[in-house]
Amino acid sequence: MTTLTEHTEPKPVPGAKQVFLLAWPMTLKAIFLHGTVVIDGWLVSPLGESSLAAMGLAAALGGFFSGVVFAFSSALQIRTAQAFGTKDPVFRKSVLASGLAIGLFIGIAGVVAIATFGKFLTTALAPNPTVAAQAWAYLSIFSIVIMAEAVGQNLASHFNGCGQTKLPLYGYCLSVPLNILASVVLIHGLWGGPAFGIAGAAMGSALAILIQAAFLTVQLHRTDGQLRYVQGWRNGTFQKTLLRHVNFSWPIAVTFVSANFASRVSMLIYSQMNLAAFAAMTLIMPWVMVAGTIGMQWAQATGILVAQLLGEKRSEADLDRFLSASWRAAFVAATLVALVYMLICLTPGLLYPSLGPETRSVLMSFALILLILPFPKQSNAICGNTLRASGDTVYVMHIFVWSQWLFRVPATAIAVLYFDVPPAWVLSLMLWEEFLKFPVFHHRLLRGDWKRSDVAM
Repeated sequence: MTTLTEHTEPKPVPGAKQVFLLAWPMTLKAIFLHGTVVIDGWLVSPLGESSLAAMGLAAALGGFFSGVVFAFSSALQIRTAQAFGTKDPVFRKSVLASGLAIGLFIGIAGVVAIATFGKFLTTALAPNPTVAAQAWAYLSIFSIVIMAEAVGQNLASHFNGCGQTKLPLYGYCLSVPLNILASVVLIHGLWGGPAFGIAGAAMGSALAILIQAAFLTVQLHRTDGQLRYVQGWRNGTFQKTLLRHVNFSWPIAVTFVSANFASRVSMLIYSQMNLAAFAAMTLIMPWVMVAGTIGMQWAQATGILVAQLLGEKRSEADLDRFLSASWRAAFVAATLVALVYMLICLTPGLLYPSLGPETRSVLMSFALILLILPFPKQSNAICGNTLRASGDTVYVMHIFVWSQWLFRVPATAIAVLYFDVPPAWVLSLMLWEEFLKFPVFHHRLLRGDWKRSDVAM
């Protein structure tokens, strides 16, 4: 007699294909996100340098709160993947409600802070009253963007954690063209409408992000509307559930905020280099970020699937097979990133024909470092996202924060401010930071504790 056990097929183990299906919409969404900032600057540039300076100042102030929202939403993405793997509707509802509550709290705190201190800060930091007035006009409207992102970013992370990464991409495909069109009309007063100048750029962004948040809200009702009727909370009460979510999220949020702040401080230090070197750094760093999203989104997709597999309580052998397949394919992504860097460094005249010969020479000197950088960075990212997926968030936070603030930032300051080392050596500190993180990340991963983590706690 054949038993039921003999007919039971083992669950298939996801592979590189499943990672790719998650990663490519996340990659395009990230590129859209970075590209929007560039487009806004391009649209405002005809208004003159004062308007550009005002937008930069206002975006820096408002972007702090947007960055905190994004940081906590990244934690929601991982926690959602864990809950999705358990197939527990109470767990899924609890994670979504906690993430939205934190996001709305940050959004409200941001709006209150801008209303209270925004005008004072723009006046104190702006070089003249004209720039201050324009910056305040932009920042006051940007408050709407912060509140809409408090909803939209968290809903996007919910969908990513559930493996539905195309829905956030569709939201960006809807909002980005709308942002461009509305901003052009409102900035310059086309078709007989009023010209709001720099405030029009903020209005266009606010309109676009509101539409995006509304789209994602409708999609949430369509795909997971039944969660509203689920009774109970994961940890007994909502207060305890929220506290558990905060305990999981804060190390991830600190990691993202620290990385963003370290990058800004580094750019301020780069500004003390000679003109050609600083120009080269200014040109290459956005490419490091944009092209690097290919590898980083692959690592995040890997983390989502690891969290889902851990939620399903899959065997250690299944986890090993999946991670090995994803890791091998990750080096293809790293190779693509390296090729993009080579194209920019070795043929700068194609993208920037007006660059001077000294700046081109500096860009070309970056080639070897940027050829190597994607590979240890990709491997470290796989480790970091896998460990986060298992709940080992504090350890990952320590690696990132201390490598940034005990090594890269002070080493950059010493190299630029005291020793005036060549630009390529300054850039190489990013590579040395990855080498520094490499053994501590890989030792922790190879130890294997993450495979036995109970993510349903």
